[in-house]
Amino acid sequence: MGIEGIGARVARKEDKRFVTGLGRYVDDMVVPGMKYAVFVRSPHAHAAIRSIDTSAAKTMPGVIGVLTGPELKSDGIGNLICGWMIHSKDGSPMKMGAWSPLATDKVRYVGDAVAIVVAESRSLARDAAEAVAVEYDELPAVTDAVKALEAGAPQIHPEAANNLIYDWELGDAAATDQAIAGAAHVTRMRIVNNRLIPNAIEPRAALGHYNPAEDHFTLWTTSQNPHVARLVMSAFYNVAPENKLRVIAPDVGGGFGSKIYIYPEEVVCLWASKRTGVPVKWVADRTESFLCDAHGRDHVTEVAMAFDTDNRVVGLKVDTIANFGAYMSLFSSCVPTYLYATLLSGQYAFPHIHCNVRAVYTNTAPVDAYRGAGRPEATYVLERVMETAARELGMSPAELRRRNFIREFPHQTPVIMNYDGGDYEASLNAAMQAADYAGFPARREEAKRRGKLRGIGMSCYIEACGLAPSQAVGSLGAGVGLWESAEVRVNAAGTIEVLTGSHSHGQGHETTFAQVVADRLGLPLDQVSIVHGDTDKVQMGMGTYGSRSGAVGISAIVKALDKVETKAKKIAAHLLEADEGDIVIENGEVKVAGTDRSLPWFQVALAAYTAHNLPAGMEPGLKETAFYDPTNFTFPAGCYICEVEIDPETGVTEIVQFVAADDFGTIINPLIVEGQVHGGITQGVGQALLEGCVYDPTSGQLVTASYMDYTMPRAADVPSFKVSTTSTPSPSNPLGIKGCGEAGAIGSPPAVINAITDAIGNNDLTMPATPQRVWAALRKAQ
Repeated sequence: MGIEGIGARVARKEDKRFVTGLGRYVDDMVVPGMKYAVFVRSPHAHAAIRSIDTSAAKTMPGVIGVLTGPELKSDGIGNLICGWMIHSKDGSPMKMGAWSPLATDKVRYVGDAVAIVVAESRSLARDAAEAVAVEYDELPAVTDAVKALEAGAPQIHPEAANNLIYDWELGDAAATDQAIAGAAHVTRMRIVNNRLIPNAIEPRAALGHYNPAEDHFTLWTTSQNPHVARLVMSAFYNVAPENKLRVIAPDVGGGFGSKIYIYPEEVVCLWASKRTGVPVKWVADRTESFLCDAHGRDHVTEVAMAFDTDNRVVGLKVDTIANFGAYMSLFSSCVPTYLYATLLSGQYAFPHIHCNVRAVYTNTAPVDAYRGAGRPEATYVLERVMETAARELGMSPAELRRRNFIREFPHQTPVIMNYDGGDYEASLNAAMQAADYAGFPARREEAKRRGKLRGIGMSCYIEACGLAPSQAVGSLGAGVGLWESAEVRVNAAGTIEVLTGSHSHGQGHETTFAQVVADRLGLPLDQVSIVHGDTDKVQMGMGTYGSRSGAVGISAIVKALDKVETKAKKIAAHLLEADEGDIVIENGEVKVAGTDRSLPWFQVALAAYTAHNLPAGMEPGLKETAFYDPTNFTFPAGCYICEVEIDPETGVTEIVQFVAADDFGTIINPLIVEGQVHGGITQGVGQALLEGCVYDPTSGQLVTASYMDYTMPRAADVPSFKVSTTSTPSPSNPLGIKGCGEAGAIGSPPAVINAITDAIGNNDLTMPATPQRVWAALRKAQ
């Protein structure tokens, strides 16, 4: 291992420009002649559009153009789509309602875009937007997914009767029902996974520029996957042919899944640029982000977990209603199906599982993947029920889990996944030791003497990462493959550029990806540059989400490095008059093993480009490309233990200890991994204690539309985390990487709620566990 190679705690290279204010985000981009856009949005959750009068707005100072949905449709711009086909259990395809980038006849949630105003400045565009007169016929709205399925509920899309998008199942229903019927004990719960608003630090933004001289479009956008954005906008939305569209995602200030998708604003800004003849920039304000960014979670689940007389689980039955909001977002369909139900086995050897999912339209913002995407929802269901069952059975929660752990690998679950390796007991033991689990009763008594209620809760999670084997996801309905690409360019002076289809928006790729190259070739980190985010510079790639950058993105880099190394060794063997099999590369030199003969790395690179003395038939240059398609998912897993103290007079919860023991396989940079875990846990704590998106059930207005009403976690809300790792490398990729970006958000919510319910003696508690809710649950228990 080099000093800056794999396993080294290297500070992030990219942070220098970020902390000194030199990052380049979409709002920093300036194009000659650029103008500013503001969208006219629906104030109603559900209404028919009778008319749109733009005449007054068009005459206002500085206005370049005011455009509406009928004009967009007349130019052939297509509807937004969901890219993953799900079929109901009766074989019928999902019911995808039409989503025009600008509404034409009907609006379906507060914030639905109906027009765009382009003007000389944001303030002038905002003034003109207020002058656009839209006449609506307001319709009844429904925001609750359960109520949206009821007879007589407002019909949101004509394509989806009773607002049902699909009724899907996975697993053996008959065998699961039989196991539950014959069980010695059954724990039943109704579990709500609260709706969340992502709140990346950088709001979404788009700058569309049409160049008539070249008949070419360029889009700067806050995207996690610019190549996918280009593909979808060209192939499905008819914005421009793929060879006439360049998509650039520069520095992006966080995503958490919410910047995977192609939103109406990107499409409309590109189209408006051609229509108005000027580059068009739009940057969301924070209220727009609350209203219109894809939300996350929002499940209501009935679950039954059945045990035999030895307290081993014999069956798990799950029935979930998933709120999709007003439209189907790009990957929304797979989140409560193949990213959720397939993980309901958790770390446990369950013989029978059945899951039924009904996806439902409501008059709310669209819902899609948010950090973890289906895995947090599955883990929350599983770990809340497991903890509750332990209490009902009078058994230690740790020992009940231990009794049901999977211990032999590979392990085929009843719900598609084949786990390739793991050691769940190691993570459990590490977490219990770090938390001083055995010493908890004494701490509880000490807290009681101070008038506080102390509780402890755990969560054993597993997730499927490294999205994903293309053939497998294709067979399950995915519209694209989920491979990744890389190009390794060795320059003539020996420095290296890595062009990756992955996208970094906080993950630290410029450091970790460079570490892999530095480790392989023994070069200083500053001689390796990482290039990403520009479809004109980087070969087609699938982007960053699902903790795939390491397991899939780095694996593509490793494959390209294999090819570079092979060619470099051929050149060196020729120059050194040695056998190719005797050549090794280390510490920045290419050597003949066991001798003092060597060449500096840069000299081999230079030889490749001068081409004065290359092996016969060899092409000049030293540049290689690779595409990596994973053979299986990877399966990070771990155990989290949370300890809380509650003031019984106020219901205020303080997290006094939080322990995380994760198995991420091979770790490239422990410092960055710890940062990812810290951030993920904090987001999970936010969901458990503070965050909750609320709509008025009658009007459909978003009540939590600002930070005045939507509570984000702050430093004072979390303790200093105790994090550690165990390691069982993944056998499915070259370096054994599993992925770490989402684990904290997956494992932490059930650990927190399990701790609170342990403290108050009441298992019936819904996230967010606000002081009011905790106080009420405590009074009910008493």
